[in-house]
Amino acid sequence: MNRISSCMTRGLHTLDQGGAWIGLLGIRLLLAYEFGIAGLEKLRGDNWFADIQGDFPFPFSVVPVDLSWFLATWTELIGAVALVVGLGTRFWAASLLILDIVAWASVHGGNGYNVCDNGYKLPLLYALMLIPLVLSGPGRLSIDHWIRTRFG
Repeated sequence: MNRISSCMTRGLHTLDQGGAWIGLLGIRLLLAYEFGIAGLEKLRGDNWFADIQGDFPFPFSVVPVDLSWFLATWTELIGAVALVVGLGTRFWAASLLILDIVAWASVHGGNGYNVCDNGYKLPLLYALMLIPLVLSGPGRLSIDHWIRTRFG
């Protein structure tokens, strides 16, 4: 019985070590893909924020739509790249979380839960994935971790 307990402990320790290195990488890569695609669509598309500016929560409702479009586009694009490499992860995750909350409140919130109805399911999932990055950082497989250990 003691041998089984020892094996389980070693196995869990190995998983913990692996999780510290790659546990948050999958979340970072998925979010980077999703926000990167959204940023590219904004970069190549027309500014439709003017149609929904009245739905933006304060203080975002008083920001000029061209500035909002610019900030949303480049937050998504730069934030996506930063999440891939794990640089400034907490800052970019917090920035994307704010962007996500504004999108939820202004675009998705009144459409129910269903993705097919442009509902709030995806913003909810993004928020739930961004929160651990804000609170815990990117994990060890990141530039942030390298900087912290190198210059600590």
